[in-house]
Amino acid sequence: MELKLDPTWKIKLREVMETSVYQNLILRIEKSYELEDIWPKQENLFKAFNLCPFDRVKVVILGQDPYPTPGHAHGLSFSVPSTVAPLAKSLQNIFKEYESDLKRKPPKGGDLSHWASEGVLLLNSVLTVQAGQPQSHQNWGWEFFTDHVISILSKEKKGIIFILWGKTAEKKAALIDESTHYVIKSSHPSPLSAYRGFFGSKPFSKTNELLALQDKQHINW
Repeated sequence: MELKLDPTWKIKLREVMETSVYQNLILRIEKSYELEDIWPKQENLFKAFNLCPFDRVKVVILGQDPYPTPGHAHGLSFSVPSTVAPLAKSLQNIFKEYESDLKRKPPKGGDLSHWASEGVLLLNSVLTVQAGQPQSHQNWGWEFFTDHVISILSKEKKGIIFILWGKTAEKKAALIDESTHYVIKSSHPSPLSAYRGFFGSKPFSKTNELLALQDKQHINW
């Protein structure tokens, strides 16, 4: 299976991509694409990495797995294509917190590609899902891959703000060196948990405050 991957990430991820765990995962995913309705589509599988090269990562927003609704997942956690309406409920809640936190209207449409271009890696713990079946690709091997992504960011960069939304994302905190990075945790923005700590968490303003402390350019949310 031919997968486009940004050259800076290809170098950093070469070791994990040569493992049997990853190779077996890709064979299984390739077969699934042939037989089932899998999202995101193959051309968007590594979109988060391609829009946000390794050298530009300043922030990581980590979710669980892609939206299972056909047409919603396009390779960026919590994002949907600009043509999707109504927005996914988690994204609706993200935009509610956005408006409350930043005191301005959220972006028009649900495509968060512009966040990626600002240095925000929009990453899920699991990168694929079968249509209509949430978490259907859990424990296939993606967690092994994304653990490596988080670990290498923690080891080789400094001052990244990791935004962990939900219990699945919070498990990755163990991979982050909090003496050199920042972690912002809250409940997941889904309707089932947003009122348990996501609303009022102010992740957008907190992120820019932490970037300012490091004399880094703020994110134009």
